[in-house]
Amino acid sequence: METLGTFIRRKREAKDISLREFARRIGVSAAFVSDIELGRRYPSEDLLAKIADELEVEIEELRKLDTRAPVEDIKKMAEADPAFGLAFRTLVDRKVKAEDLLDWARHQAKPRKS
Repeated sequence: METLGTFIRRKREAKDISLREFARRIGVSAAFVSDIELGRRYPSEDLLAKIADELEVEIEELRKLDTRAPVEDIKKMAEADPAFGLAFRTLVDRKVKAEDLLDWARHQAKPRKS
């Protein structure tokens, strides 16, 4: 499976944009872009949007390749509401598959007819 970094590099090279030029266009250092492409660092949401614009791809396409778990967000949610902690533990204990969870979330997001 292609990673976020390899996808960015492939798209950047396909557009014949050097690492330094790409970094300049999105407002970061070449070293930072290199780290993103090598999977050592991950872009913020704002930077991800700039990358998507520069590569002429949908931001969702990039988000799908960002495999980081939102650990800090999960911790904050569990601290604010212990029911979240129980819910996350239950998902892990029951070995819920990511696809099943995403299908459930998509179903929940659909507008309901009255």
